[in-house]
Amino acid sequence: MPLSEDEQRILRQIEQELEADPTFSERGYRVSRKRLVLLTFGLVAGLVLTVAGLAVSFWLAFAGFIGVLVMAVLLEQEVRVVGREKLGNLPINAWLAGAGRQRPSE
Repeated sequence: MPLSEDEQRILRQIEQELEADPTFSERGYRVSRKRLVLLTFGLVAGLVLTVAGLAVSFWLAFAGFIGVLVMAVLLEQEVRVVGREKLGNLPINAWLAGAGRQRPSE
């Protein structure tokens, strides 16, 4: 459905305001490689603490398990942002080709 003239005018106005805003491009969320490595290391360390903690104390193993859960959730959020950035860099043809693909009939 094409945009009306009023909607097109509003869209152009929004685009012009965003282009004029010098801080707009800096507001994006960037993922640092260092953070990904630290979260991965923390996840592995938590797993080791969980397994080794079982030999020492239930509470130590439980603390390691909670650490693993926290690291896994944080790492998942970071990986999701990386995936979103990669998808955002695809040309529009890649999006349209994926949407228009049909399964062969049997």
